[in-house]
Amino acid sequence: MRKLEDLVDTYLHKGLRKKLVDTLKEKGITDENVLNAIHAIPRHYFLDSAFDKIAYEDRAFPIASEQTISQPYTVAYQTQLLQIKKGDKVLEIGTGSMYQTTVLAALGAKVYTIERQKQLFDQTPTYLFKNQYPNIEFHFGDGFEGLPLLAPFDKIIITAAAPKIPEKLWAQLKVSGKMVIPLDESETAQRMLRLTKKKDGTVKREAFDTFSFVPMLEGKTQK
Repeated sequence: MRKLEDLVDTYLHKGLRKKLVDTLKEKGITDENVLNAIHAIPRHYFLDSAFDKIAYEDRAFPIASEQTISQPYTVAYQTQLLQIKKGDKVLEIGTGSMYQTTVLAALGAKVYTIERQKQLFDQTPTYLFKNQYPNIEFHFGDGFEGLPLLAPFDKIIITAAAPKIPEKLWAQLKVSGKMVIPLDESETAQRMLRLTKKKDGTVKREAFDTFSFVPMLEGKTQK
């Protein structure tokens, strides 16, 4: 993790973020709060310095543990589907680079985020924006298990390709709560779903575009 004192957010970076926001608008992102969060958060802070000049291209980049920082469009798309309200209690499965986590926090959600990769979780104590966003709680664990002692949650976001809807996570969602999940349709594509829990416990299922994510795996790593 890079140190905040070593980082600079230049006029060039800010200009590139503005262009990125314009690109997201052209691709159909309409939630102004989401767009404002993307515009405000320096994405290059979450990447190795080698990516500084290309950090605002609308594409994914590799991070540690063979994971990726998601494409900004994907981050904006999932976040928009969640329909975050200030004060929402949100469970994020897959902390990764902490960029998506930060977008959720910037929208005023109380974020509980789980990472299964020990190498990535070990970077969370040096999170650059911990003073700005004290509304984030980091956990090391199995995303399929969720955080039952902290449930229920208003919203759940899964940032990896799920082979199925995790039953334990569904049980941790409030009535009228929403889960956004990329569900495997093939080896190369996932269908983005928004699942809303009805009062009788059944699901309202909405299907959206296809994406490509790293797989959601059970358990946790120790390296």
